[in-house]
Amino acid sequence: MQKIIKIRNLDCAACAAELSEELNGLEGISDAAADFINQRVSLCYTSQEALDKALYAIAHFEEVEIVDGAPQKKERHLKEIISIAVSAAFFVPALVCDLLGLNEWLVFGLFFASFAAAGWSVIWKTLHFRGLSSFFDENFLMTVASVAAFAIRESMEGAAVMLLYQIGELLQSLAVGSSRGEIKKLLEMKSDSAILLEGENQREVSPDDLKVGDVILIRKGDKVPVDCTLIDGAASLDTKSLTGEAYLKEVEAGAELLSGCVNAGNAVKARVLRLSSDSAVAKILNMVENSSAKKAKPEKFITKFARIYTPVVVLLALVIALVPPLFQGFNFTTWIVPAIEFLVISCPCALIISVPLTYFSGVGALARHGILTKGAVYLDELAKVKVAAFDKTGTLTEGRFSVVKVNGGERALLLAACAEKASSHPLAQAFAGVETDLRAECVEEISGMGLCAKIDGREVLVGSLRLMRERGIPAEPVETLSSVVYVAEDGNLLGSVEIEDKIRQEAHSALQEIKSCGVERTAVLTGDSRARAEKVLKGLPVDEIHADLLPEEKPKYARGLKARGKLLYVGDGVNDTPVMAESDVSAAMGALGSDAAIEASDFVLASDSLSVLPKAIKGAKKTRKIVAENIVFSISVKVALMVVSVVGVAIGGAFSLPIWAAVFGDVGVMLLAVLNSMRMRAKIRA
Repeated sequence: MQKIIKIRNLDCAACAAELSEELNGLEGISDAAADFINQRVSLCYTSQEALDKALYAIAHFEEVEIVDGAPQKKERHLKEIISIAVSAAFFVPALVCDLLGLNEWLVFGLFFASFAAAGWSVIWKTLHFRGLSSFFDENFLMTVASVAAFAIRESMEGAAVMLLYQIGELLQSLAVGSSRGEIKKLLEMKSDSAILLEGENQREVSPDDLKVGDVILIRKGDKVPVDCTLIDGAASLDTKSLTGEAYLKEVEAGAELLSGCVNAGNAVKARVLRLSSDSAVAKILNMVENSSAKKAKPEKFITKFARIYTPVVVLLALVIALVPPLFQGFNFTTWIVPAIEFLVISCPCALIISVPLTYFSGVGALARHGILTKGAVYLDELAKVKVAAFDKTGTLTEGRFSVVKVNGGERALLLAACAEKASSHPLAQAFAGVETDLRAECVEEISGMGLCAKIDGREVLVGSLRLMRERGIPAEPVETLSSVVYVAEDGNLLGSVEIEDKIRQEAHSALQEIKSCGVERTAVLTGDSRARAEKVLKGLPVDEIHADLLPEEKPKYARGLKARGKLLYVGDGVNDTPVMAESDVSAAMGALGSDAAIEASDFVLASDSLSVLPKAIKGAKKTRKIVAENIVFSISVKVALMVVSVVGVAIGGAFSLPIWAAVFGDVGVMLLAVLNSMRMRAKIRA
């Protein structure tokens, strides 16, 4: 069994790692993961007893509180601000007294009061021993640095270390909270209430209480509470929160209204199509909230790196403090400061926090453009794409077919319409407006070729020329570049229906922009004939077309394309599951109501527009670039400061660092890395 537990007051990424390790050690708990950014814990448990143990462990971990099922409180940081203010109130007069050369014990007392005001919570966390794995954290490093500074009578340094550390922690917390707030804005898409119509009466209910088939009233300015179907009239929908597109969408009776849209027109009635838990908004929020579970390689590396790195640097600090004095007349005092600085500088918080925060911000930035991703790992894959392959129908074309010609009489059209009404294939939409009293039974879909059904007790085949020939029905190809649906009854060909589709308006510009993003080659994989495919795709910047493909044949061609570089496949997410699984990364066009679109793809383009695909690629590349910048910057600055600290003392103190500079090497670098991560919040331009 699986559970997501919402929490608050999980202060840092290192604490999250400790909590995860503690939970995974409990009997009956597996795959436990504490998420510092999302403030939640996900875990798999085998029994209620195991879950109770996990809840107890979470509730008793430092200051963490469980808020599952309760509204999240806004982070005020009042306690931290008061601590910093009180500490500063002692630090400033202490500094003035020190500069004026006043009583040494007065100066020491004021600096110590400043240290105590800022550092009491840090010291408490250090003394709250939970095992060696949790001991060597940033609280331990700061406590050692400040206490050691007081021990060698550098009281100003000791107070400054703790005050600067707390200021940096507050700024980092505000920055992370701001980025977290960007994701929380997505929750505003979810409606808190719905108006249920019961005859002539109206009743306000929770969207969770609505059942399929219920009739609801959506007033002007209301959010659509659940996926529903417009009963009558017309509606004007603001879809910006859902798709990222600013224009209003005009829909007629019978159209599907996705939850999260806002009714910008007159009040309308609609019939509930899906439960609240299955609606578009629920799927969007689920994808975004769970995206942090699938970590990218840099995230996994940083987590493993920190576990090995911290004990190693503690050992190196001991070596620095103890070994050189053995060759310098046992002068331990000289080497204590660089050892402390080495410890402080080495803290890996900048990487532990900034790397997952960048990916988290990247997922949120794409979501604001209507691009939904299942995890950070897919952003990494998308950033490295060199080849993009597309399905034709419903992807490069609108997928809105219409009948243009009937060959063989009206019965062929009526039989085709009767059978196709039971199909979800895009071609079936062409027959939606054909009225018929016929009823189809035992409808069977023949993959990639068509349908077989019983109509009026007779076997009817509706599909491609290949289907007719495989069933031994004599049929000649119709000379046309339109798509042709052949119709046979009891083994005899009745006729055919010609239908056409239009290329998407944005297809040409989107394909050009994709190439400008570093994609070297584009291809189309389609079941259409080559002649029809070339006619429809004429003028598009497509490098190669593979036609006459059955769904099971597409993966073979995808493997060939993968040999040229990372492969992105874009399809409708329903009939393209095999090739999506074969590709390195995949995207589904819209279809938020379709479970297949969500399950099969790594990305969903909620706007159902190719124009956002270049934004997705640019966003993925920007995310990866910022992650690389943070890793290189953090490690470079830390290594440089470590070298200056140690080498400076070795050559007589010519380049020795004050301890506050070491604090900058920890807190300052962490803050700069976090601020750099927040650049992902800037608009992604296609």
